Amino acid sequence: MIKNISLVTVYCLDQDATRDFYVRRLGFEARVDATMGEFRWVTIAQPSQPELEVTLMVPGPPLSPDAAAFVRGQLEAGQMGGLGLEVDDCRKTSAELREAGVTFIQEPADRPYGVEAVIRDNTGNWLTLVERKPFTPDDLKKF
Repeated sequence: MIKNISLVTVYCLDQDATRDFYVRRLGFEARVDATMGEFRWVTIAQPSQPELEVTLMVPGPPLSPDAAAFVRGQLEAGQMGGLGLEVDDCRKTSAELREAGVTFIQEPADRPYGVEAVIRDNTGNWLTLVERKPFTPDDLKKF
């Protein structure tokens, strides 16, 4: 029986720099940093959700060389999605992150499901900040 999601992957070009971005600017905790042969396993976690780790993966095996090159290209172009991050107050959090030097793609805006802003991590992944509010599927049709 599946109990929960315990690991998700965010691709990056530099594991150290990306770990430092998530830890220093977004408040994540560094977890694992281990080398297994030629493979380096680096994970972070959000302190309020310790059961879910994010592995910071450089495009490479087990991806094929073509797939790894495609992912690298998408990262370099800023076209990769990353994580959805729930916040209590999107506008306040956005102001704090902006002061910490985080790049915004979309300023906080009202949406049918809450207030949303979109930021970029140091590699170019899009991260969505969402302050949720109750909604129904019909609310999304008006969007």
